Amino acid sequence: MGIALENVGIAVRDIEAAVAFFTDLGLALVGRDTISGEWADTAVGLDGNRAKIALLQTPDGLGRLELFEYLHPEAVETPPAQPNEIGMHRVAFSVDDIDEALAVAAKHGCRPLRGVADYEGVYRLTYLRGPSGILVMLAQDLRKG
Repeated sequence: MGIALENVGIAVRDIEAAVAFFTDLGLALVGRDTISGEWADTAVGLDGNRAKIALLQTPDGLGRLELFEYLHPEAVETPPAQPNEIGMHRVAFSVDDIDEALAVAAKHGCRPLRGVADYEGVYRLTYLRGPSGILVMLAQDLRKG
């Protein structure tokens, strides 16, 4: 049986803010839609659901992120996940220049949780809170360059 990762889906409070954040970081917007109907109810498991969606892709074409903003039923706010909680809690990106990526993130009001770490001179990395409290990891491979 073959398998491939299609995308990572993240529910957001404000799809426009989330798209702006991720496209400014370098992802490309592949498409947008508003979904609803029986097929969506069946696929998602929510009756009468309606959501705005946006699909973004990394420049290498290998990674995709699907953002969705629920219009109905109303989105349920939850506390932002902590790094040590069980379950899905972050999306990670390799970047060429972490300082440049952090400058872009700062324009969206997003800053590292604690700072930028140096992992044995091999990686510089950090976690930050993106739009809707999403944990985003940025990592720069110091061996490239």
